[in-house]
Amino acid sequence: MKKSNKIIILTGMILLLAVTAVFNFIMTQTQADADSVTTANYFTQYKSERLTSRNEQLLQLDSIISNENADTEIVTEALSQKLLIVQNMEKELLLENYIKAQGFADAVVAIGIDSGNINVFVQDDELTTEEAIMIYTILNTEVGAGPENVIIIPIESASN
Repeated sequence: MKKSNKIIILTGMILLLAVTAVFNFIMTQTQADADSVTTANYFTQYKSERLTSRNEQLLQLDSIISNENADTEIVTEALSQKLLIVQNMEKELLLENYIKAQGFADAVVAIGIDSGNINVFVQDDELTTEEAIMIYTILNTEVGAGPENVIIIPIESASN
């Protein structure tokens, strides 16, 4: 084989290797971006599903309240449930904003209607004891939550 043919083949192989490295880098970045969007979508999707569910509950309660044939006791119970749902929605939004104000990228708070349990999902790779205490302090101060009723769950950023 001639020397010029060897140089051409070797140059082609080096070019092919460089193109492969560039594609590998691009594919890795694309996957990291997709994972990051997935984590962000978790919080967005959770909030959206929660809102949809709550709106359905409120519509059902409104239909009971507006039913002229409904028993007074049932209407009173429906009004109570509606008030509790609206109060919990306000508390959840307030707590989520307080938690995000402490430096977390995102947070979801879910207050149980019957149990009084509070679940907190925060976007954080590693939740430190200090951060958990800070979140618990917010919950305790704002809604009087006891430690037996609080669960704090970190949701890792998928980009790591």
